[in-house]
Formats: sequence, C-alpha cells, structure tokens
Amino acid sequence: MWNSRGSVRRGDVVSRETISRIEATVRRDPAGRGLIGTEPDRGILCAGQLAQAAESLAKAPGRVVIVTGFFIPHGDPPAAETDGPPGAVTLARLLGDLGHAVVLLTDEPCAGAMHVTAGSAGLGEIQLAVAPLVGTPAWCEEFLRTQERAGGLDHLVAIERVGPSHDPSSLAAQDRSGDPPVDRFRAQVPEESWGHCHNMRARVIDEWTADISRLFDSLTEICPGARSIGIGDGGNEIGMGAVPWEELVARLPGEGSERIPCRIATDWNLLAGISNWGAWGLAAAVAVLADRVELLSPLTLEWQRELVAAMVANGPGVDGPSGRQVVGVDGLGIDDYLVPWEEIRELLGLS
Repeated sequence: MWNSRGSVRRGDVVSRETISRIEATVRRDPAGRGLIGTEPDRGILCAGQLAQAAESLAKAPGRVVIVTGFFIPHGDPPAAETDGPPGAVTLARLLGDLGHAVVLLTDEPCAGAMHVTAGSAGLGEIQLAVAPLVGTPAWCEEFLRTQERAGGLDHLVAIERVGPSHDPSSLAAQDRSGDPPVDRFRAQVPEESWGHCHNMRARVIDEWTADISRLFDSLTEICPGARSIGIGDGGNEIGMGAVPWEELVARLPGEGSERIPCRIATDWNLLAGISNWGAWGLAAAVAVLADRVELLSPLTLEWQRELVAAMVANGPGVDGPSGRQVVGVDGLGIDDYLVPWEEIRELLGLS
C-alpha cells in the first residue's frame, strides 16, 4: 500500500477486518430502500468492493475526478439534494491531502450547491467543473481528453449521481449467471422509460439532469487505464449497472421500481444506506491503507455538520425524500445522519 513518501509498505498493515468494519458501519438501511436491508435473505450485493476500490486509490497519487449532484425538481425550493456533495468533498479533502490531483464535477443545476459545499470544506482552490445541460455528450468527451492531456486520469468516481436506466440491449449486456430476463423487462418497463434518468419516485428528471454518463461510457477509450467507482443507495445511481436489473428490482420497494435501475456499471460499485456514508467509508479505507489516518482528524462531526448546514442555507440544498430545506440528509435529522461518521472516527482512534 502507498504511503505519503511514495513507498509501498508490506509490514505493519492494518488488516482488512478494519475496512470490513468500516463497510458494515455504512451499510445500514435507515430509509428502508431495500438494497442492503434485505441482504440476510437475498445475499450480499457488492461485498468487499470497498476494500478493492480503496486499494486502487491508495496505490499512488494520481488524477481523480469526483462526479456528484442530484437535483430535486419537486423541492421547496427546487435544488440539489444534500446527499452527494458533502460526501464528495470529504473524499476530495482526503485525496488532496494524500497528493492526488482532484477535480469535482457537477452540472449546471447543482453548481451553486457544489460550490458552497466545497468552500465550506476548505476546498476553495479546488478545480470545479460544471457540465452544461445542452450538448453534454460532446462536453464530456472533451473533458476526458483534457484530463488525459493533463497527465492522464486515474480514477473517475460517482457519488449519488443519477444515471440513465436500462433498455433491452443494456440489460442483455449485464453479467449474470443465467439468461437475461428481456421478455420480463419489455413487459414491465414501457419503452418511453428506456434510457432516462429517474428519481426514486420513478419520475423522469432528464430536464434537470445533464447526461454525464457519457464520461463513463467513453472512459477507457479516451483515458486508457482509468478505473471507475460508483457509490449509491437507491439503485438509480451511476455504478448500479454492475448489479443485474432483476436483482435490484427484487430489492427495491414501491411502484415503478422496474424503471429505476441505472444501466451504467463501474469497476467497483459501493452500496451504503446513504451515499455520503459510502464516500465516508471510502475516504476512511483509503486513509487506513495509506497509513495516514491522522488526515481525517480535522474532519470532525462539527465539520461534517457545517457542510450540510452551509449547503442548505446557501446552495441552496434540500433533503431528498421530503424536498424541504432542512439540515438533514435522506430523511434523517443531522444527529442521526452523523452517527456512522462518529463510529468510524472511534474505530480509527480519532475521537
């Protein structure tokens, strides 16, 4: 594993058990989404991928692009939700301190919230890229070429970023043990829902969402050697294409769940009860493997609390499920939301 001096440490390695405990801490299901809440009955989705993704990021410093921002059109006011940007800047802060060149990327509707959250995190000088709502595919390809010309892109990370849903061809292309359930898909998912971004109410939100998925479709072609990581909690986020459509549908509650799953797969797909928690887990695991846990010390509970409060007040930002401008995340009040971060800090001896 890589440390701050660029060497690889073979002894004195914190065991995988520590990262497994971090993963268990963030894999809770407070909102009853079902993706991880039903694991005792249906098996564990994406088990162990936190450690694998962290190992890839901890090998050596490189260029990392972190994509986030999920716009809530039914919000009061319509705004980016508070799940995504706080997790993105937590990971960006840690990676930047480890020597990575980090770029934060969002789209026009979420740009204000992302800017405020990055500023609150002390990342005022970090590069923030904003994708347009119009002409996004061409913009994405030029963005990737720019990263490649700047020295090459090592990792592309999506945190709570909605992506396009399946169509029959993407369904058939997924890895699974049996035949793809294409006939079932066609019977349950109307054609007008194919290839669109859906919120958890199964509403199409393309009008407010730049199609940043082209970054992932074109990644290996334009940036050979780059690896991708997806972090999500509801099934409609970039990265969820790594899980067979029928597995997600079987776990997702509510009407319209067949239309929600995202088709975009990533090399590693990390599941958490709240996507910010998944980003916390990844940051903590990378710090453990890099033997630089002390870098997380300044990222206190109050620091995390202020990220959300600043985003809500000045982004603006809203709670995703309710759409209200309250200091909370995914339906949880701020104190309950912060519990996993407190437990991670205790586990790493940072309390």
